[in-house]
Amino acid sequence: MAEPDAALGGPRPPSNTESMSPRGWRLAIVLVLGLVFSAGPLLFSSYWVGLLTQMVILAILAMSLDILLGYTGLPSLGHAAFFGVAAYAVGVLATVHGAGFWTCVAGGLLVGTLLSAVLGLIVSHVRDVYFLMITLALGMVLWGLSFRWIPVTGGDNGISDIPTLAAHSGLPFAGPLALYYVTLLVFIACAGVMALIVKSPFGLTLRGIRENEGRMKSLGFNTWLHCYLSYVIAGAFASVAGVAWAYYNGFVSPTYLDLTASSELFLMVTLGGPATLVGPVLGATAIVLLKNVMSAYTARWLLVLGIVYIVTILVAPKGVWNLGPSGRSR
Repeated sequence: MAEPDAALGGPRPPSNTESMSPRGWRLAIVLVLGLVFSAGPLLFSSYWVGLLTQMVILAILAMSLDILLGYTGLPSLGHAAFFGVAAYAVGVLATVHGAGFWTCVAGGLLVGTLLSAVLGLIVSHVRDVYFLMITLALGMVLWGLSFRWIPVTGGDNGISDIPTLAAHSGLPFAGPLALYYVTLLVFIACAGVMALIVKSPFGLTLRGIRENEGRMKSLGFNTWLHCYLSYVIAGAFASVAGVAWAYYNGFVSPTYLDLTASSELFLMVTLGGPATLVGPVLGATAIVLLKNVMSAYTARWLLVLGIVYIVTILVAPKGVWNLGPSGRSR
């Protein structure tokens, strides 16, 4: 005998297993991350507070690349350059010129964003592997410049003694915990703005370009302009991360601009899940944990990182956040 709902032509109610959709565990992940990032620093030691600060800053950087890689479909291997250049701008202004806090912040954001605007004019005309190779080449040029322009960048020695956030900004509170919560507020603001961007008509157009640029052109969209603006926006948010990192670390060196930094950033996005914004946060959290925790137990932590990445690609080719048959870009 047919079930009542089948006899009436209605849908059969989902079973317990069917009701366990990816949305459920995604919500659980968000709640756990929110709890750890909001209340965890109050319980953890200063070492873990420092790791959480790294995660938050690198999450901003990874989300900025996600705008390019995930939503626009432009794979960049030189994105860390904007991060490093903004950090250098803060270091030079604060230590050499003795500039104030807001001048350093504005200078770092301005230099990083202007650099992305200039380089965007070069790279926005190409796609796919050509975009990848040109961004890689430009990133290596900037890395070499940071090594050779010793009077400004300090060369291999970098720039040290950058004032702490509390000392430079005049905040009434200091210490790792205060720095973390200020950084967390910056992360929330950046995440909110990026979420608005990718859900706006502009963001939907970027997805259309990613899927089929020729069709978007035939519909009358200026795809070059959209790709250019996407590149500049991503560079601006990467600059925010660079400014925050300069005040967190108090030191800037050419390693912030090299291929390894951009590759790790690329790994964060693909590991967590591109075109999600939450995925890069997961990826940044995982990479920071693997780098700092695993390196304390084995000198071959890079091997562990490689194995984790390979397994993730085999099990979840769209990233951890898109696990499951219904995983889609959100």
